[in-house]
Amino acid sequence: MHTEHIRKRFLFVYPRIPETYWSYRHALRFVGKRALMPPLGLATVAAMLPAEYGCRIVDMNVETLTDNDIHAADLVLLSAMIVQRQSMQEVIARCRRLGTAIAAGGPYPTANPDEIDGVDYLILGEAEESFREFLDDYAAGLPAARYRSTSRPSLDATPIPRFDLLDMAKYDTVPIQFSRGCPYDCEFCDIIQLFGRKVRTKRPQRFIAEMEAARDTGFRGSMFIVDDNFVGNHRRAKQLLRSVVAWQRQHGFPFNLCTEASIDLAHDRELLDLMVDAGFRMVFVGLESPEETSLAAVGKRQNLRRDIVESVRAIQRSGIEVTGGFIIGFDSDPPQIFERQIRFVQELAIPTAMVGLLMALPQTRLYHRLQQEQRLRDDSNGNNLSADRMNFVPLLPEQLIRDGYRRVLRTIYSPSRYFARCRQLLELLPPRRRSDRGAARIRWRELLGATHSLLRQSFSRYGPHYLRFMIRSLLRRPDRIVHIFTMAIQGHHYMKVTDSLFPRHDVDGRM
Repeated sequence: MHTEHIRKRFLFVYPRIPETYWSYRHALRFVGKRALMPPLGLATVAAMLPAEYGCRIVDMNVETLTDNDIHAADLVLLSAMIVQRQSMQEVIARCRRLGTAIAAGGPYPTANPDEIDGVDYLILGEAEESFREFLDDYAAGLPAARYRSTSRPSLDATPIPRFDLLDMAKYDTVPIQFSRGCPYDCEFCDIIQLFGRKVRTKRPQRFIAEMEAARDTGFRGSMFIVDDNFVGNHRRAKQLLRSVVAWQRQHGFPFNLCTEASIDLAHDRELLDLMVDAGFRMVFVGLESPEETSLAAVGKRQNLRRDIVESVRAIQRSGIEVTGGFIIGFDSDPPQIFERQIRFVQELAIPTAMVGLLMALPQTRLYHRLQQEQRLRDDSNGNNLSADRMNFVPLLPEQLIRDGYRRVLRTIYSPSRYFARCRQLLELLPPRRRSDRGAARIRWRELLGATHSLLRQSFSRYGPHYLRFMIRSLLRRPDRIVHIFTMAIQGHHYMKVTDSLFPRHDVDGRM
């Protein structure tokens, strides 16, 4: 086949993400958005295409994928996480029926390549190597069935994402990446299998160029730095933050920054202060469990070095909200773990507490251990924030775990418990600083969200809890008005999802 006969119309497709706590769909409706974030991976891969390639991105979370879309493409390229597996399989079946070639990559195919049936090409690992190799072979008319990257590429070789291919008006948050990899070795985590333990970062000027590209789309608001551990390398994070502080000040703080980090952030005062100065308003931290024996058993040593409550307090008192990840189902968990997790979440004053059942992700140390112990099961829906069947045989009775898990979520997302955590957090947060003005700015979307919140939540079944929280909080902390409405709206989503997962009649404030 000659190169000049190659047709080069690529359609990048991001499958649907099911309704979960992470989807925020009920909350996004308040502010007129369709999805939380666009697919950063696909926007980045699209930027690797030569200029003569035509391409589109269809995010099925904000628009419909039509048969005409598939027909018009010479190649459909899918990227998916395991939680998107069902939607991905449906897209593959449609492409097969319509006779369009398919390539697949991303976290799910990379970790589970033998599960991916019906695709023509698998492009696995970090795309800077594998996708470029595929493109060379595709252009020559000799593409192979499978490509896998074998190196850890420099992130400075990663192109600036094609934000111009996305309708950013449909999204609440713009994603951006600074680093890959994590220095820790938690048994249950697959990040080091995907990206390694050596933290690779972008140069500050390279990262700032991506912030500029996002700003050039006209988007203003929340920017999520998608690193699995933003502070995996403290020195480089500080170097970056000094540049971000200067850029944010120069441009009037167009972005409120959020990210994920390990708890050791709390004990580097310079790093924490730089994050506050740069406009960070939220950080997600994997707190996992109050059970030190469980933390030690799974290698979560960074959570054992200092008191967790005091560490979280240090971050909160700096002005950054902590959202937390918690896990139930460790082998060392005692039967009392459920009540202890409830008390732990409440004591930490973390409104957004993502409590999940332990999942054995492919290629993790946990997965290999359970495989050796013959405790693995084959089926998993990829969503650890549900009470579906676990993908391994736990040591505690599984029904006890499932019932206890339901009780944890029903309790922490009951209106009284949720709004109590919100009030406690507001008491901990300091007064706004000048560097917070981006987070405090009231834009049209904040006005829209506040209006919908007052009209809908005041008259919901949890309305009395909502009104008490709003009146008390607005009187005591008017400087946090945007944050107050945001927490209230997010609470609506958490309560709706909890009620859909676990229909309930015994917890106050049923919706």
